Amino acid sequence: MVTLMSIPSPSEGVWHLGPVPIRAYALCIIAGIVFAIWLGERRWVARGGQPGEVSDLAIWAVPFGLVGGRLYHVITDWQLYFGEDQNPITALYVWRGGLGIWGAIALGIVGVWIGARVQGIKLLPMLDALAPGVLVAQAFGRWGNWFNQELYGRPTDLPWGLEIDPNLDDGVRSQFGPDVLFHPTFLYECLWNLAAFAVLIWLDRRYKLGHGRVAALYVMLYTAGRGWIEYLRIDTVQMNDVLGLRLNVWTSIVLFVLAAAFYAWSSRRHPGREEVVRTKPVEDSDEGSADDDDADASEDRADKHETAGPTA
Repeated sequence: MVTLMSIPSPSEGVWHLGPVPIRAYALCIIAGIVFAIWLGERRWVARGGQPGEVSDLAIWAVPFGLVGGRLYHVITDWQLYFGEDQNPITALYVWRGGLGIWGAIALGIVGVWIGARVQGIKLLPMLDALAPGVLVAQAFGRWGNWFNQELYGRPTDLPWGLEIDPNLDDGVRSQFGPDVLFHPTFLYECLWNLAAFAVLIWLDRRYKLGHGRVAALYVMLYTAGRGWIEYLRIDTVQMNDVLGLRLNVWTSIVLFVLAAAFYAWSSRRHPGREEVVRTKPVEDSDEGSADDDDADASEDRADKHETAGPTA
């Protein structure tokens, strides 16, 4: 088949500003986080939350998410770091790539939960506000894989294909000839995430979803795409074949079923959207100041009245 579009891979993913390395992978992750916080803030305020609360929760969620994503990757690919002739300290080298989305989501939610409890915020409406932005953040993150020339798919003879450096030492590329093109799975997932984002936003506006159903739909939409995209990949991972499927395919199947079950349960138990998004009221300092001013004014009037004395 004639190749109509060959997608080149970047020749490098690191630039140096003096002695400081600027890594494309990190920039993509940061851009995604910034967008997710910005959109989550807008959606949270529209649901009745206070400005700045999403940014406050991000202080908890982002570190937890990064740690969780790295742990998931290291656990499922432990031989890359603790196998023969490997250096365990490289398990800490997050900038080289290797963040498992489900570990990031799991511990990220733990971080959101902790921050929400501190601020008196209900967890489910906050997750509903954040979920669409997370899809876009994941779309940003996949371009980091492109810069790192990692997580690409099988060879393809479709009218499009991804070029991978023939000299890349990743244990996979050397098995194929220099002119072979591969499925651009990073691009597939980026486009899928953006399409899922559009669907999620439309469904939320159309049906006024609440009580965790936006978050459940996020899991369902993402895993539906991740399952078939994961099937195209050829990168070697620990537990690469579990009953004929890659571990992440099984993870996608299980999470899709659990999310669908939660969505059905939530729809029956809590139809509609929450009217209250907090577990305790916000302390309004402005109202307190106004009350104090009124009290001071009353005292001033009383003092004046006493000074003037009785009138004839």
